[in-house]
Amino acid sequence: MIKKVEISNVDTSKLPVLTNKEKDELFIKIKQGDVLAREKFINGNLRLVLSVLQRFAGRNENMDDLFQVGCVGLIKSIDNFDLSLNVQFSTYAVPMIIGEIRRYLRDNNPIRVSRSIRDLAYKALQAREKLTKELNKEPSIDQIAKEVGVSREDIIFSFEAIQDPLSLQEPVYNDGSESIYIMDQVGDTKNTDEKWTDSLAIKQAMTKLNEREKMIITKRFFDGRTQMEVAEEIGISQAQVSRLEKDAICRIKKLYK
Repeated sequence: MIKKVEISNVDTSKLPVLTNKEKDELFIKIKQGDVLAREKFINGNLRLVLSVLQRFAGRNENMDDLFQVGCVGLIKSIDNFDLSLNVQFSTYAVPMIIGEIRRYLRDNNPIRVSRSIRDLAYKALQAREKLTKELNKEPSIDQIAKEVGVSREDIIFSFEAIQDPLSLQEPVYNDGSESIYIMDQVGDTKNTDEKWTDSLAIKQAMTKLNEREKMIITKRFFDGRTQMEVAEEIGISQAQVSRLEKDAICRIKKLYK
């Protein structure tokens, strides 16, 4: 049974789902000026907006407002999508919807960024996109600065100014069973929440772990490595490191008790 959730007076359990074939057929009609086809295409992709909204959960923002802003991004995607790109519409639309929501959050952020800095950041983003196409690779900060005609430091400052604050609990990867959060990718050799690992009792408990678990715990909490760094060193995925780390910590806590 699909649970009923209303957002912006829309019953999300009743939203239609379009097949890829239906999308292609509707899009051809949209390009021919068919208003009804456009409306049907929008309604058939509202679930895509909802899926994007999950990335912004926990920000104490009005989800109805974000949903409406996301719909604006969806409509812009429809207006600009080109069938000849040979990509799925969702692949093209998701970054557009995310960008629209992020612009809204920046413009309504209580931490105000001056208009001149925002304008410089947008010019720099446009320059980066242009240079990427010309060079067939990501341009350096120096190349972007030269293109815009400002100093390297100004470009860096403008980029930093428009970045959204991120929660350490924000997920960055999910393999279907385990999620990896930003805090899992942060290494800190001085101010960690794992100070309990400094005790002799914990070190003794670690002797009960197998070699791989012991290696992961040592690298993570004694050497201050990130999960990504550990994964690269021992040749497994970051998701596996995360899972092994959690299992090892649970075992240590049981032994420590």
